[in-house]
Amino acid sequence: MRHGDKEAAVRRLLDTPHPPVPRDLGARAAARGGRVRRRERALRRAGGVLAGLVALGFTVWAAEVRPWEPPPAATTPPFAGP
Repeated sequence: MRHGDKEAAVRRLLDTPHPPVPRDLGARAAARGGRVRRRERALRRAGGVLAGLVALGFTVWAAEVRPWEPPPAATTPPFAGP
């Protein structure tokens, strides 16, 4: 399709009567956008709280188990009693 044909098609489309738009369309769109923004903010906060709890749980586990220390020996040295 040549550029002139595209331009003519757009002009024909724009020359037709436009469909009616509901009067409250802007208000409904703003309300929906507000709901979406609040939902995303709540999910972001919940994810942050969850990440914090996971980090806290890992820290408590690591402090209790001490995985960086070598495990105790499986055998004990012989006892040379008195």
